Amino acid sequence: MIEWVKALHVISVIAWMAGMLYLPRLFVYHTAAEKGSVQSETFKIMERRLFRAITTPAMIATWVFGLWMVHLGLVDWGSVWPWVKAAMVLAMSGIHGLYARHLKAFARDANDKPQKYFRMLNEVPTVLMIVIVIMVIVKPF
Repeated sequence: MIEWVKALHVISVIAWMAGMLYLPRLFVYHTAAEKGSVQSETFKIMERRLFRAITTPAMIATWVFGLWMVHLGLVDWGSVWPWVKAAMVLAMSGIHGLYARHLKAFARDANDKPQKYFRMLNEVPTVLMIVIVIMVIVKPF
């Protein structure tokens, strides 16, 4: 059973990261679309479906399976690495919430952020993911 929980956790993380990396790219392209245009309305649909059907359920599953592993005693909280990982996962969840705010702003045609902002924001999940993977695999401390 432990292997199934781990596998489902990794699958959930991959799906979550796919959404976390793709959604800000959609935002970059959406900023270039004229408000009210067919293109803008298409981006709204794409963003909403990605966020609601993939990214958010994957985040929830990641948390469920991750906490399940903690419950099973698979994490040594006496080490530093799980605390760093937990902080990065909380940060990733915060970025997820920020994406939700931007999604709502685009849905209302009220986005006030430039493309450059979303290009930079797109890098945050990547950096967090790198730290998380190093903590889990390398366990440097």
